[in-house]
Amino acid sequence: MRESFHRRSLFPAAAAVLTGLALVSTGCTGPGASDPAPSPGRNIQSAPPPAADARSAKPRPLGWGPDQRDADAAAKAVGAMSLEQKAGQVLLPFFAGPDYEAHARTIERLHLAGSIIMSDNVPATPDGWVDTAAMRGATMRLQRAARADGRSWPGMIAVDQEGGVVARLRAPLTEWPAPMSYGAAGSEPLASAAGRAISAELAGLGFNVDFAPSTDVTMGPADPTIGARSISGSAHTAAEFGIAFSKGMLGAGILPAAKHFPGHGSVTVDSHKVLPVQNASLKQLRAKDLLPFQAAIDAGLPMVMTGHIAVRAFQPGVPASVSKASYAELRRMGFKGVAVTDALNMGAIQQQFPRDSAAPLALAAGADLLLMPASVEAAHTAIVNAVRSGALAAARLDEAARRVATMQLWRGRSHPPRGSAPGSGSALSEKISQEAITVLAGPCRARIVPPRVRVSGGSEQDRARFAVAAKQAGIGIGAGPLVTLIGYGGAPATADVAVSLDAPWPLAKSTARAKIALYGRSQEAFDVLLAVLAGKAAAPGKLPVAVGRQRPGSGCR
Repeated sequence: MRESFHRRSLFPAAAAVLTGLALVSTGCTGPGASDPAPSPGRNIQSAPPPAADARSAKPRPLGWGPDQRDADAAAKAVGAMSLEQKAGQVLLPFFAGPDYEAHARTIERLHLAGSIIMSDNVPATPDGWVDTAAMRGATMRLQRAARADGRSWPGMIAVDQEGGVVARLRAPLTEWPAPMSYGAAGSEPLASAAGRAISAELAGLGFNVDFAPSTDVTMGPADPTIGARSISGSAHTAAEFGIAFSKGMLGAGILPAAKHFPGHGSVTVDSHKVLPVQNASLKQLRAKDLLPFQAAIDAGLPMVMTGHIAVRAFQPGVPASVSKASYAELRRMGFKGVAVTDALNMGAIQQQFPRDSAAPLALAAGADLLLMPASVEAAHTAIVNAVRSGALAAARLDEAARRVATMQLWRGRSHPPRGSAPGSGSALSEKISQEAITVLAGPCRARIVPPRVRVSGGSEQDRARFAVAAKQAGIGIGAGPLVTLIGYGGAPATADVAVSLDAPWPLAKSTARAKIALYGRSQEAFDVLLAVLAGKAAAPGKLPVAVGRQRPGSGCR
């Protein structure tokens, strides 16, 4: 869902950040004062194993996963890095197409932290499925590239795999319902199991970072970006299940990231396109949008992703991802881990900070890891030049690089990947849909449709999956009452039965005697739907958000 936008006008917000950057840079030792001379081929090693008496001492935790031994090893390694190596360590780029070898050479040359994999990078078989053998070979090649200069910690091989509409890797991997299904199912253990199962399939393909979950609290149908990516419209529910999901991820050896601080679910503009503005007071933010992030921090989660949202209570007109006041609030909340920006190629950033000028600004403001600059070459050069000119304090870059290295040393030491076969989560995916499916109108425990129905709406794949599930449930297709499927971003329907496959809000204005929220469009979700329509299964789910006049918690009793 991240996009690349290129505009060349510099908006007033850039000047505001530059002013803040000058303040951050005060006291910089200047180029060359504390950095060794550039040495692109320098070999980086972590600290040697501690002496025997030190090993017997109890490790001192840092409050976000790693302990002091990880921080000490990272400090030693970063202290031996050149300026160019440090600049690379805080960049996590994307690349276009399937040329992994060319991208691996870029990672080696710029000493990058690793890479994120997007949909166009995923190798496919002739039938359109993920070529899992090629995918694992590609991630292993990128991993070798990230460690080519001798780092003793794993590179970051990342992906966006939330479930629902945000899933870069499709079949034969398990297809998961939207995260809102966890809120509808109301089961913390299910959310935790889902986090572990999603991550285990990723780990089996060589990934070690998944930028999930979205802990944003959605405000409802006026939310154009997050929608069913949000677990709930309740901050407490989003916090509880977001933490459960994240801990499940860690259990499979995958690093989670709570996103998008300070909350993207309460703004009416999509940051992929333009800059949203959050006008809530700091008190209001702490009572709702910030609450899941506070819970994630208290739970010791290692990463928080900052969103491109201008928060009036922080720094008016400036995206939180490049705002010093935003990072100050995040640290005030007690966060000690890695603060990663949302993708820097998104419209909200590119329109104000063209040519990757946001990269050093975000670091100066307090970011530790910069995700997806439009050009990683330009971003790397901008960081190096900013340090050399004194615009970016060398100590700030060192701090960011140490945090990233500390996290990766800890993950490599204490969270070995626990991989599973692609598709191994299918039964769990179906179980989640069984627990989440919600009847808003119509019979709760009786047959909803006769033995034959017509079906419309959705995509061609949706209708095909409906037909497969209908045959299994003993329902024919081609005559009878009309079942209309409402897909992602779909409009309200007029039908005998209206079924939302993503967020349930279109059901509020749909005209139908039966209304059902499914929160997913996998084959497993359709199997559950047809079992409910045929009266063979109950619908225990409860609305995690308000839908028209129906309040959260509505559903079959």
